[in-house]
Amino acid sequence: MYRTHTCGELRLANVGQEVTLSGWVQRVRDLGAMSFVDLRDRYGITQLVVDETSDSSIREVVNQLGREFVIQATGVVRERSSKNDKIPTGSVEIALTKVNILNKAELPPFTIEDETDGGDEIRMKYRYLDLRRNPVRENLVLRSKMAHAVRSYLNDKEFIETETPVLIKSTPEGARDFVVPSRMNEGQFYALPQSPQVFKQLLMVSGFDRYYQIVKCFRDEDLRADRQPEFTQIDCEMSFVEQEDILNLFEGMTTDLFKEIKGVDLEEFVRMPYSEAMSRYGSDKPDIRFEMLIEDITSTVQGQNFKVFDESEYVGAIVVKGAASFTRKKLDKLTDYVKRPQVGAKGMVYVKCNEDGSFKSSVDKFYDAEQLARWADVANASAGDLILVLSGDKAHTLNALGELRLEVARQEGLMDKDTFKPLWVVDFPLLEWDEDSKRYHAMHHPFTSPKKEDYDLLESDPGAVRANAYDLVINGVEIGGGSVRIYDKDLQRKMFDLLGFTPEEAQAQFGFLMDAFKYGAPPHAGIAFGFDRLVSMFAGLDTIRDVIAFPKNNSGRDVMIDSPSPIADAQLEELNLALTLEDKE
Repeated sequence: MYRTHTCGELRLANVGQEVTLSGWVQRVRDLGAMSFVDLRDRYGITQLVVDETSDSSIREVVNQLGREFVIQATGVVRERSSKNDKIPTGSVEIALTKVNILNKAELPPFTIEDETDGGDEIRMKYRYLDLRRNPVRENLVLRSKMAHAVRSYLNDKEFIETETPVLIKSTPEGARDFVVPSRMNEGQFYALPQSPQVFKQLLMVSGFDRYYQIVKCFRDEDLRADRQPEFTQIDCEMSFVEQEDILNLFEGMTTDLFKEIKGVDLEEFVRMPYSEAMSRYGSDKPDIRFEMLIEDITSTVQGQNFKVFDESEYVGAIVVKGAASFTRKKLDKLTDYVKRPQVGAKGMVYVKCNEDGSFKSSVDKFYDAEQLARWADVANASAGDLILVLSGDKAHTLNALGELRLEVARQEGLMDKDTFKPLWVVDFPLLEWDEDSKRYHAMHHPFTSPKKEDYDLLESDPGAVRANAYDLVINGVEIGGGSVRIYDKDLQRKMFDLLGFTPEEAQAQFGFLMDAFKYGAPPHAGIAFGFDRLVSMFAGLDTIRDVIAFPKNNSGRDVMIDSPSPIADAQLEELNLALTLEDKE
């Protein structure tokens, strides 16, 4: 056999035993009379020793060893005279009696250690080497444990794990699809699923009652730290449930995960309407670890001949507690931040509420101390606080205030990664108007049910209709989202009509679902968790890339296998995609 024990297993209780280990050479230290080899596998590191009592043939082999050589080592466990309390095996070592080189290795392009000298791009190119490093491997072990815990919870709740197709039909709603040409059906294409949405609804029509799947999904969209072209969802659907049933059951799953994996007891899950999230936090995924709520001060500041405010639809403020001492340099940096194209504010006004009761602002020539005191009163600012003010179009300004709030929190260290504040954002708008296409789009997807109390507004004021939808947010990160589904074919047709589908288009795209509804669809609802985001949160990371075994870079490329890449002309011809000579010219 290649090994009797792993490299992380041996302890003082094993002293005197003859053992065989296999693994990779972490490093070799030649001290003349003695040589030490650190042998590594996924379980840990064990020190191997060659000394003056060792056979010369063993020393000859050890002298050939380099970093990342794969070897098999046999010897006797003995107690170390100089112990290493930083590793679990640090009290023992192996006095070698036999060494076998299983495979030689070239010097790796970066050090295979916890703190490496390899940059992101080189580590992505040699990802199989990067995965040998403890921090990266531990992220994948964490991912495996979380997947197991999710399955255990849902299996105990009588969910059925069911696979759904990967080659499906392209639909016009949502993000761009990845498409796959069909060789056997000339000129036609499959799409890779952005979500198993319609299939899990069909499983409810099939009477499965409770479905789940830890499933790969695909979206052809611009990438960020928390996005990849292929990602993993915990996808769930239930029959004969209402919104509260979903929220309660998946609060339980989230609470169990935090307790079992991180040893953290989550506090109560807040329920917050979308309108409140936007008006008080400037975001539909608010971070509630800190206050700094947005206050509407429009009526308080207008009418004093300050053109910027007087011509604005909305003026909002956040209060930074104890920050009246901010320097001009720091305030200028915040102003530059909100002027960035990603935020888009034209400028920022500040008011310092000094400890002595006086006020200092960037608009002193327009507002006197009494007026600034009213600002402070409306914004709930006290002596020693700082008021930061933005103005303009309401929706845009709220978004900018939300970004400013987060930036101040980052600078002031208010985002404790060991504190977790969950909440449900509920009562989203069902539809959002798109000026470019001059029609409504589904804010979630076309199968989301409107609130029953808003049914009457579908005809008279579609933009005011609230959705039976919900997002789970933790620390400003959207972890999951879902909705109560439409299960009545007439209401579904109405929804398609509001979204601008002709009856023919609706039938062509979703006729199979409408047909299924004819045969008795139960009331149903579901949710999907972003598994990569959840794991990265548990790992304390800001990017999902390091919790995925083989991720893509920010351009959507796999630099390790050089993908995407061109394919041969013969393959293009088989797929009926080959260009004609005229096209090539």
